[in-house]
Amino acid sequence: MIAEPLSPAIPSRYPETYYTATATGFEPAPSLDGSTDCDVCVVGGGYTGVATALHLAERGHKAVLLESQRIGWGASGRNGGQFCSGQRIEPAAMARLMGAERARRLWDLAEEAKAIVRQRIARHAIDCDLKPGLIAAAFKPAHLPEIVDYAKALRDDYGYPHIRPLSREELRAMLGTDRYHGGCIDSDAGHLHPLNYVLGLARAAREAGAEIYELSPATALTRQGGRHLIKTPTGVVKADVLVLACNGYLGSIEPRIAASIMPINNFIIATEPLGEERARSIIRNDTAVADSKHVLDYYRLSADGRLLFGGGESYRARYPKDIAGLVRRCMLRVFPQLADVKVDYAWGGTLAITRTRLPAYGRLDGDTYYAQGFSGQGVALTSLAGKVIAEAIDGENDRFDLLAGVPTPRFPGGTLLRWPSLVAGMFYHAMLDRL
Repeated sequence: MIAEPLSPAIPSRYPETYYTATATGFEPAPSLDGSTDCDVCVVGGGYTGVATALHLAERGHKAVLLESQRIGWGASGRNGGQFCSGQRIEPAAMARLMGAERARRLWDLAEEAKAIVRQRIARHAIDCDLKPGLIAAAFKPAHLPEIVDYAKALRDDYGYPHIRPLSREELRAMLGTDRYHGGCIDSDAGHLHPLNYVLGLARAAREAGAEIYELSPATALTRQGGRHLIKTPTGVVKADVLVLACNGYLGSIEPRIAASIMPINNFIIATEPLGEERARSIIRNDTAVADSKHVLDYYRLSADGRLLFGGGESYRARYPKDIAGLVRRCMLRVFPQLADVKVDYAWGGTLAITRTRLPAYGRLDGDTYYAQGFSGQGVALTSLAGKVIAEAIDGENDRFDLLAGVPTPRFPGGTLLRWPSLVAGMFYHAMLDRL
């Protein structure tokens, strides 16, 4: 089954993915019809928006969440499900960017993010197949020293005991491929069913008192009497505070923050079930895996023994015509022994990256908050975003201000020229992968 490209022409249903075929845990929400008044309006029903609405409701705020499609319809319900430690870039790079003390604080916040995910899953009984373990695999011999240094720095400098280097032989014993030259394994990271996780958060938010409206896109942001007016096709929300949690789907609704992120497409396939023996011959300890290519491959096993494999590259705004063929070729370069395996699902989705690959947080006009650009590492970090945004709305600004102070420069050329710049950069890095 091939998932359709992102399009407002199909707002009433999810795309056909493995995740939607196995989704549980949330009854559809109504569209907004008429006017409603609240303390905080959250625009965006992915991880960031749902987590923010949940934390706000638990703090006693009346929160209204608007989602243009369905909860988790975008990247939050389509991603690779990898549950990572730290930020998107390693601590040494963060230290060079903003100093060692702030880099360490960002690491600590990311560790809290992982704890929040686990706490939410346990507290709300979210059935999302959370499993431990994430391997970083060196695609080239030259990549291995950097991965090993990263693992050693986390253990020696940050006191993180859950990561260790892997030799080529150790990695070959864990994975059914000889493509890699070693790597490291993080036993405190892992993977989960991303759509079921966000649906579980949405159920918890609604039970805590948040109002959730699906099929209710924010079409205009205006003000009246010092308050926000958020218009939808069939209604309007009046709010004291606004939170923009749109990420790769921000569009032109708030031009002041659009140029700090770049929406990009990514692609995943799900094979037919492999059976227990064959699945374990591919990934013996059921960890998630991501390699060190610039245009990386990432994969894991599903709860029912399918290989979920993400990869491929596209330099156009639209999806390629044959997503299954594109990603299957990537899969077979890693696991040629799967040539006889059928692909049951293939889909794409849109995420947002920043130039630094660190999330962009900020506040506009004193009462509009945003968090975006999680750059492929949003499963955990977005749950933290919801918490620190809720803190800041209640006047507890320290952690939000730390995150908002992370440099997130605009893309050259702004929203007009950022896409051609990305295409050129992706082509260059893809060529490096092939050399």
